[in-house]
Amino acid sequence: MTIAMVFPGQGSQSTGMQADLAEHFDVVSETYAEAAEILAYDLWSLVQDGPTEKLGETVVTQPAMLTAGVAAYRVWQAAGGGDVSLMAGHSLGEYTALVCAGAVDFPDALRIVMRRSELMQEAVPVGIGAMAALLGLDDDAVVALCDEASTIGIAEPVNFNSPGQVVIAGHATAVRQAVEYAKEHGARRAIILPVSVPSHSSLMRGAGQSLAATLNDTAFVTPEKTVISAATGLPYTDADNIRRTLSLQVYSPVLWVKTVQAMIAEGADIIIECGPGRVLAGLMRRIDKGITVAHLDNHDSLQKALQA
Repeated sequence: MTIAMVFPGQGSQSTGMQADLAEHFDVVSETYAEAAEILAYDLWSLVQDGPTEKLGETVVTQPAMLTAGVAAYRVWQAAGGGDVSLMAGHSLGEYTALVCAGAVDFPDALRIVMRRSELMQEAVPVGIGAMAALLGLDDDAVVALCDEASTIGIAEPVNFNSPGQVVIAGHATAVRQAVEYAKEHGARRAIILPVSVPSHSSLMRGAGQSLAATLNDTAFVTPEKTVISAATGLPYTDADNIRRTLSLQVYSPVLWVKTVQAMIAEGADIIIECGPGRVLAGLMRRIDKGITVAHLDNHDSLQKALQA
């Protein structure tokens, strides 16, 4: 059996996440303690006790989700889970995949993610950018309505999550206009998301280019497992390829449909979402109804994933 594992990104966090896993596996608290040494604050207490608004801040969410994903993968290993051949991550989750595939050390990845979140937060002042989810329109229709809305600012597709589910981002005025166009064109749902950073849009280009300096100062090696980049839909290769891709990933769309299809083409028999929530599991079922999907976000789901 070929096991693939995918790691969620920003948006899947929740107060109290992984408490159940921590009761059964010491490696969870050990992973958070390792993160606390780099972050210089008690991440586990913040994740467990909140406040939720603080956990939702980009500069906290990104390192928290990286840590949660690494902790979940270490639980999989500690529980005797099968060898994982393929990995990928949604947005920030790519860093988790690269850590778990042995391409970069966890502490180094945390330092990059801390800098990444700061640059993204600084790139566009709060209130200037926005993101919205559009459901029920095909990709071409979303591209067209974004082009139409771009007469008043930037509006771009940034997450091709599944057939009929695309997230757009850009200037708040243009994104709101695109939402209205989407409703007029028969979208089943079109809603502004509660985020302040227009992730993966061209407004993040400066942040991605600035991140290159941190990436160039970080040691990377060729992954021990095949890691598909959601920015390109192609496997990461050597260290230089990883650095280039992670830089452009900040301001490039998440090609999640293409990424999942690439994993299936590589022979994945089961794809396990490893980390808090089960958003990716739902998306994967919509991308390919024939693929076996599992998730690992608590002890019960771990047991089901092991059985699968």
